[in-house]
Amino acid sequence: MESALDKYLEEHCSFNSEALNWLERQTNIRTNYPRMLSGRVQGAFLYMLGRMIRPQKVLEIGTFTGYSTICIALGLPEGGHVDTLEINDELQDLIEEGFSRSGTQDRITLHIGDALEFMKSVAENEYDMVFIDANKREYPEYYENAVRLTRPGGFILADDVLWDGKVYAENVPGDRQTAGIVRFNELAAGDPGVETVILPVRHGLSIIRKKEKED
Repeated sequence: MESALDKYLEEHCSFNSEALNWLERQTNIRTNYPRMLSGRVQGAFLYMLGRMIRPQKVLEIGTFTGYSTICIALGLPEGGHVDTLEINDELQDLIEEGFSRSGTQDRITLHIGDALEFMKSVAENEYDMVFIDANKREYPEYYENAVRLTRPGGFILADDVLWDGKVYAENVPGDRQTAGIVRFNELAAGDPGVETVILPVRHGLSIIRKKEKED
């Protein structure tokens, strides 16, 4: 259920798109877990971040129905491109229709398959920005690969890193999803090669900058 804060944030967010509104409706109708959709406020943040740091190559781990992918693509500079990874091939038709409706299809390549296999096949320093929003159990492995794939000075973003407060609960649950996020947060905070901050946006958004040699 939408909180008063969520409603207020949406009412004061200028970012809007008919294609994204359509995709949000279709996600609620056609998927079992529509809560996984990034939503307007986080989507606006991803769009704004693209406008600020102007990445030419972006990797997204976890497309779901493509909402966040479109937001990132809309914020790219001319010639920018997103590689987005999704393991569920049943979502492909919906994803691709969303890309088409938003006019971003030429800026996005959808890869259906295992994210870690794809990441391990790519050369290091390939991307300016990596956005992680997929299998929470694999967040530590995503982190290790994302650091390798991100150029110095580039950014890694990760969604759900507060995990509804479970990661800082007095008694942290022992399930694999929570453990994966806890380990991810520990890796980022303890890595001398990066700078990191967690924002309480949606379910927690981690922003990690890979340091350059002169830092």
